[in-house]
Amino acid sequence: MIPELGHFALILALTLAIIQTLFPLIGATINKISWMLLARPTAIGQFIFVTFAFFCLMYSFVTNDFSVLYVAQNSNTNLPLFYKVTALWSAHEGSMLLWITVLSCWTFLVAIFSKSLPLDTIARVLSVLGFISIGFLIFILTTSDPFIRLLPNFPANGQSLNPLLQDPGLAIHPPMLYIGYVGFSVAFAFAMAALLSGRLDAAWTRWSRPWTLAAWCFLTFGITLGSWWSYRVLGWGGWWFWDPVENASFLPWLTGTALLHSLMVTEKRGAFKSWTLLLAICAFALSLLGTFLVRSGILISVHAFAVDPTRGEYMLKFLFSVIGISLLIYAWRANKIKGSSNFALLSRETLLLTNNVILMVAMATVLLGTLYPLILQALNLGKISVGPPYFNAVFVPLMMPLFFIMALGPQADWQQMPKKALLEKFWLVFIAALILGCALPYLFTGTENLFATVGIGLGLWIIFATLQGSYRLHKKVNLKNISRSHYGMVIAHIGLAITLIGITLSSIYSVEKDVRLAPGQSTHLANFKFAFTNIAALTGPNYTGFITQFDVTQDHQLMATLHPQQRFFSVQQEGISDPGISKGLFQDFYVALGEKMDTDSWAVRIYYKPFVRWIWAGGILMMLGGIISVFDKRYRKQSLKKIFD
Repeated sequence: MIPELGHFALILALTLAIIQTLFPLIGATINKISWMLLARPTAIGQFIFVTFAFFCLMYSFVTNDFSVLYVAQNSNTNLPLFYKVTALWSAHEGSMLLWITVLSCWTFLVAIFSKSLPLDTIARVLSVLGFISIGFLIFILTTSDPFIRLLPNFPANGQSLNPLLQDPGLAIHPPMLYIGYVGFSVAFAFAMAALLSGRLDAAWTRWSRPWTLAAWCFLTFGITLGSWWSYRVLGWGGWWFWDPVENASFLPWLTGTALLHSLMVTEKRGAFKSWTLLLAICAFALSLLGTFLVRSGILISVHAFAVDPTRGEYMLKFLFSVIGISLLIYAWRANKIKGSSNFALLSRETLLLTNNVILMVAMATVLLGTLYPLILQALNLGKISVGPPYFNAVFVPLMMPLFFIMALGPQADWQQMPKKALLEKFWLVFIAALILGCALPYLFTGTENLFATVGIGLGLWIIFATLQGSYRLHKKVNLKNISRSHYGMVIAHIGLAITLIGITLSSIYSVEKDVRLAPGQSTHLANFKFAFTNIAALTGPNYTGFITQFDVTQDHQLMATLHPQQRFFSVQQEGISDPGISKGLFQDFYVALGEKMDTDSWAVRIYYKPFVRWIWAGGILMMLGGIISVFDKRYRKQSLKKIFD
């Protein structure tokens, strides 16, 4: 009965989404207040029914209701409770239900926290969000129903969850990504509302900026978690492989980063209005594209666990409908978009615009490398693979000028800044970053490395320039008068610099080795000795296998003890390697156990990875900086008490 209630709740949610889309939009057009007032209650009602359906499916997983096809395919009685819950979004149907649940949550929050907005504006915003909900609810009900029954015959035990998904990192990673993906729909809705109303001033950017920041924070956290999961679980010691599914999340992140900075300029200076609107459309379009790439079945990827090519056609049509309609509306209103262009070549506006252009060019290179093989295959022109060599060759050089200008932008003056003033501000920190960038690689390894010098130098340049700008501001302005947005910017920029340094050092100085070892044997890597000291049988809640012990020493001093495992899942008849990792601020030791070679020896892969944790630490700092900016008091026009009154 519970699955049927969940299915019926989705039908009711679709009905409310249709009302939410049509009546408020028409009411805003003809100025009929009673119709506009329907926007909030229908949005709240849709949220209630979609959330109810989500928990109905979760209940089916927790209670082992294998009469539900989706539960039988992705769960098992022996699966730990935590993974029974997270199995809900492990495959296509559940992940789509998670998508629409997250969208309904964003819509609900916009409806609740928007009482200070004009009625016609919020009516249009919620109408656009309702239109997106219609598309995904129809998709779920017609092609991806997670509540299909297996009656009267159904298995006593399910097929269980993909072993690679039985990890806390991937349990949290998809929801965080989806919250970020779907969050850009709010910026898109505000942009469309501004275009539909014809009021193309800076007001919509002020309203949408905190929502865009929140979405960007979640997407940043989701990408960081995904990188950590790739490193932690897959056993190949990598943190980013330019995989097409990885790129699918990176594309909206690059565009969303450009959108955040463009929103700031439009809000403060009234410039870049057309550009900001296009970025809002592009960010959400790329979020839809990412969903299509991951869930349509056209990509074969270690990350694309749930695919079904028969559903790709609907998703592609919906993607083109959203893009086409939004661009038509943009073209219709283009003659009314007038922004300020009264700023000099050397100004904060120009520097931010330059950064935006570089970000979008970088996004285009990643998009080309991701889609080009698919386009060739669709046209029957052969199959090619585009991998790290292409992306490293075209993407990395674009980032260097971006990082350099990024340090200047927040410190430059609006409209115009004399060259002399710019030099006076930055010559000292530039020289300091240059000297340390040259010295630190030599101190670290005893040899010079140009790429390490560039990466470290740029990272330190960002940190020094950002801190210097913050110090100068503190000398001029009372601490109480400095906005949280400023502190958020400082933390986020420093986070990006730390990630840059981590990527540089880890990529250049990591070493690896494949060996064949038996208990009692050892090998050397990067001045460290890795000794295979013990092996024992392992029994888990739904797997068996082996657990080993490796002692890492340097000059007879124990540095770390690792316990890599080889697990075998009997239900799936599949084995996976669970690496042993010693986590450190400056270095990681990493051992992955491979196949058993004979009665005594095993294939073993060993890594030494310096500064790899700086990559994720920087990502966390970027997210925290964004969160601090979201809570800037300028975005809170009224108290929570007033909101709920």
